[in-house]
Amino acid sequence: MAKFKDTDIQGLIGHVLRIGTIISVSIVFIGGAFYLYRHGQTIANYKVFTGIPDFVQHPGSLIYGAFTLRGQAIIQLGIILLIATPVLRVVFSAIGFAMEKDYLYVAISILVLLIIFISLLNGHAG
Repeated sequence: MAKFKDTDIQGLIGHVLRIGTIISVSIVFIGGAFYLYRHGQTIANYKVFTGIPDFVQHPGSLIYGAFTLRGQAIIQLGIILLIATPVLRVVFSAIGFAMEKDYLYVAISILVLLIIFISLLNGHAG
């Protein structure tokens, strides 16, 4: 097995963050374009709450809404990808620390991931 340097892992993590951000911003931009194309002339009525879109309540509906080119669903998918990018960075950091046999930082990275996932499942923001 080839020996990886710390700079190799850091470079990979930098690429993951950069590419994840570029892709997610592009998806949000495309979703915004679809949304404005379909709803750009609509006047918003802020006096009446119309409810939460169905794709927010069911993750499968989000994928279906994105494939049917619903602008809001595409924007939501891009935002989820943007949130997932730093989580992926922690995963790559844990892998890098494991390859370097730095088990203390592997444990810390796993603890950070557990805190993130418990927070996501719990639903509390702070």
